[in-house]
Amino acid sequence: MPPYDPSAFPPFAVTVDLVVLTVRRHALCALAVRRGEPPFQGRWALPGGFVRSDEDLEGAAARELAEETGLHAHAPAGPTAYGAHLEQLATYGDPQRDPRMRVVSVAHLVLAPDLPAPRAGGDAHSARWAPVDSLLEQTPDPGRDGDLPAPLAFDHAQILEDGVERARSKIEYSSLATAFCTQEFTVGELRRVYEAVWGVALDPRNFHRKVTGTPGFLVPTGGTTTRQGGRPAQLFRAGGATLLNPPMLRPEA
Repeated sequence: MPPYDPSAFPPFAVTVDLVVLTVRRHALCALAVRRGEPPFQGRWALPGGFVRSDEDLEGAAARELAEETGLHAHAPAGPTAYGAHLEQLATYGDPQRDPRMRVVSVAHLVLAPDLPAPRAGGDAHSARWAPVDSLLEQTPDPGRDGDLPAPLAFDHAQILEDGVERARSKIEYSSLATAFCTQEFTVGELRRVYEAVWGVALDPRNFHRKVTGTPGFLVPTGGTTTRQGGRPAQLFRAGGATLLNPPMLRPEA
C-alpha cells in the first residue's frame, strides 16, 4: 500500500452557520447579516464563518456568534446575561454551495430571549432581526418599510428552514421553549413563545393547565408581575426537566 499523501486529496474548508431564533413583537425572528464582502456581497445571510485550525465546531460557532452579533452562547444549564442556547443542527455539503471553493458547513441552532439589536462584525456589513416568514417566503418585512428582500445567500434559506422546523419540533417534547424567555416569565409569556414558534393561537386556559401540570417543566418563583397589564400574574422559572411527559403536541395546521 502506498504511503498516505495529503496532497492527493482536493482541499476543502469547513464553516459554521448559525440559525439564531428569538421571539420579538410576538413573531418568530431570525438573525440575518448583510454580507460586506464577495461572494453575495450586499445580500442577507445567516451569521457564520470559517472554522479555524485550532477550534472545535462548537467553539467556532460560539466565536462567530459573539463576533458577528455580540451574543454569547451557554449550555442549557448555565445561562448568562444575554446568553443563548446553542446546539448542532445539521451538516451541508453540496459541492456547489459556495462559489469560492468546496465548503462543508456545520449549522448550529441558537435560541435566545428577546434581545437588543445585534451588532455587526467580521465580514458582515450590518445585522438585524427579521421575521422568519419574510426571509423564507419572500414576503415584505414590516420592520423594513415593506422591502422585499432578495433570497438569502448560499443555501441559507434551506438551513434556516431546517432550523425553524427543529425548533418547532423540539418545543413539543422538551423544555426548550423556556430558552426564548427571560429567567423569570409568566405562563402567558411562555404561551406567546409557543404561538410565535408554531404560528398558531392557543387556548390560554388549556395551555396554563398543561404547562403547570407537567412535572418539572415550570417552578414558581413566588413573585408576580403586572408588566403585561391587568391583574398581577405569577412568575415562573424553568424547572429541571429536559423532556416533557406528556409532550406539548403541536396543533394540526
